[in-house]
Amino acid sequence: MLQDLSHSDALAALDFQIGIGADEAISDTPIDRYAASVAAAERKRAAAEARPSPVQMPVAQVMPVRQPDADVVAVARAAASAATTLEELRAALESYDHCDLKKGARSLVFSDGRPEARVMIIGEAPGRDEDIQGKPFVGRAGHLLDRMFAAIGMERQAPEAEKAIYITNILPWRPPQNRDPRPEEMAMMKPFVERHVELAQPDLLVLMGNISCQAMLGRRGITRLRGSWSEVLGRPTLPMFHPAYLLRTPSAKREAWADLLDLQARLRSLS
Repeated sequence: MLQDLSHSDALAALDFQIGIGADEAISDTPIDRYAASVAAAERKRAAAEARPSPVQMPVAQVMPVRQPDADVVAVARAAASAATTLEELRAALESYDHCDLKKGARSLVFSDGRPEARVMIIGEAPGRDEDIQGKPFVGRAGHLLDRMFAAIGMERQAPEAEKAIYITNILPWRPPQNRDPRPEEMAMMKPFVERHVELAQPDLLVLMGNISCQAMLGRRGITRLRGSWSEVLGRPTLPMFHPAYLLRTPSAKREAWADLLDLQARLRSLS
């Protein structure tokens, strides 16, 4: 009898049963497992039929037809072209409502420095500090930018236009969480940037970072582009590392210094 077995003998008997495949307890009478599964399926189907059917909504109510968007780039081009001064261009940007970035930004970041400067710097997009103050390059990256150009005798508000710099960005509004600008955002802002250059009339352009190169040159890869002169809107254009990249990668400051010296030499050759 099982109750007469010791604990160790019972465990041994159990191990033996498992070893021969007896791993399921059964009753004294046989059970038709097939019939049981059929009955369970019948119960499940009956329960489903008892539930009320969901209300079918017309397709037009569930998924409204989206109207085609206006040609926002054409609207931007027309608004930018109509501006005859930098003040009018700023007002045109303030009135442009097709860029969703405007809704989440605190400030319109238009420019800083002297508009009559020979060198115009085009950055990427405002960050948190720029959004707060309404000026480009005012955070840590901005302080580094100032030190870089001071090293070749140039600054934002230099008394002489020859030694001044003028700064703007591809986007005038800060993207959420400082994400990269999207292609459609750059496309609708590019007419304003191009008109900005035409009105400021600098001798040289500096494209700071990948986003600026993508927008104005149609190319990315700043490590390959930097230091190589191109032409944008009929002006010599020099891609350079963005100061924010230099803060993350101090070893790249050597290349940035070489680019600054190259920029200084080009300015002298154009004098």
